[in-house]
Amino acid sequence: MRDGRRERSVFLGLLPWPERVQVARALRTETVGGLVLLAAAVVALVWANTPWSGAYEDLRDAHFGIPALGLDLSVGHWTADGLLTVFFLVAGIELKRELVVGELRTPATAALPVVAALCGMAVPAAVYLATTGLGGGSGQGWAVPMATDIAFALAVLAVLSTHLPSALRAFLLTLAVVDDLGAILVIAVFFTSDLNPIALAGAVAGLVVFYVLQRFRVRGWWWYMPLGVAIWALMYNGGVHATVAGVAMGLILRTTRDEGEDASPGERTEHLLRPVSAGVAVPLFALFAAGVSVSSGAVGEVFTSPEPLGVVLGLVVGKTVGIFAGTYLAARFTRARLNPDLAWADVFALAVLAGIGFTVALLIGELAFPDPADAEHIKAAVLLGSLIAATVAALLVKRRNRIYRRLWEAETRDEDADGIPDIYQHTAPGRDNTDGTS
Repeated sequence: MRDGRRERSVFLGLLPWPERVQVARALRTETVGGLVLLAAAVVALVWANTPWSGAYEDLRDAHFGIPALGLDLSVGHWTADGLLTVFFLVAGIELKRELVVGELRTPATAALPVVAALCGMAVPAAVYLATTGLGGGSGQGWAVPMATDIAFALAVLAVLSTHLPSALRAFLLTLAVVDDLGAILVIAVFFTSDLNPIALAGAVAGLVVFYVLQRFRVRGWWWYMPLGVAIWALMYNGGVHATVAGVAMGLILRTTRDEGEDASPGERTEHLLRPVSAGVAVPLFALFAAGVSVSSGAVGEVFTSPEPLGVVLGLVVGKTVGIFAGTYLAARFTRARLNPDLAWADVFALAVLAGIGFTVALLIGELAFPDPADAEHIKAAVLLGSLIAATVAALLVKRRNRIYRRLWEAETRDEDADGIPDIYQHTAPGRDNTDGTS
């Protein structure tokens, strides 16, 4: 308390050192994975628009598996239902960490990113529904423009060689984590079909066993890997999208360290699986999901059909308006004070960047539009909307990069070479930013 009033918190200020280290580690892997993702998307687009496009479709549609267990899937479905489970498992661990020790652990720190993320999901859906309503189209794709692709966004920043401050990157990461939770809830609630109660009961029982093993501190991959595969298979056969199993297991994994532990089970699992998720699972999904035919007619279809147009406007306009307005209003009502070294123009650029909705948007597009012809148009809209958002964000971020470079240099300067930036050791009396306490 100062002068009888509650001190205003700083929004997008200097991160506590432990949080800075964790965020930097996560973003480093996601950035590399994002570059691989970009390469995979380019390969898919080029391959699908060459005389060898038939080979691409044959490979994507080739089936293999164990029919007796209900797992005879195409290569494309294995990447969407199987490999993306790894992506959502990592997302579940991220969310658990944010809820326990990160930005979402208290209502005060969670308010801004949660409100921003919720507005960033609701407004794009509303824009899509308004567009399709006015154009006489179908509203079934309302969830497609809701999610942000953090890897793709970070890849754009890497290509631009920007020096975005860690607080802005952390805010983008938190937005994406909440987005992922919203997306998986949407998938679980709205895109389930032909429910099999027995298989679902088996999946729930498997999750209970998973929890008990964690509760009693049982270690060893030989327990968890077979159990995880069984939970995934039962969830798939139960009629719920199999990626839900990944998020559920991620939320169950313990993310706090016991006395004497070097790392929690969640930290160890994330350390092992994040490179697989970012460097293998997501790029392979993109390879078999982003291969759409690009022609003047296909591009024209995006801007003349209400459903694809709703996706583009939802990503480019809805995401920007939703996240920026949500952040601004939340800051006003929570009395948060924007970091004086930044401006609301930086938040606006971040909101535009969040309009890159690649991986999860493509996944929901496939679920919302089972007809291949309709799905192709939606995929084209996702690609085009993400490209527009990336281009506009690049211009906005580059315009402010001189300021970002100055802040980044101040954050990373380590003249005594002790491994901890000097800014964390020269703080006001009574404040120790190396452990996040004050």
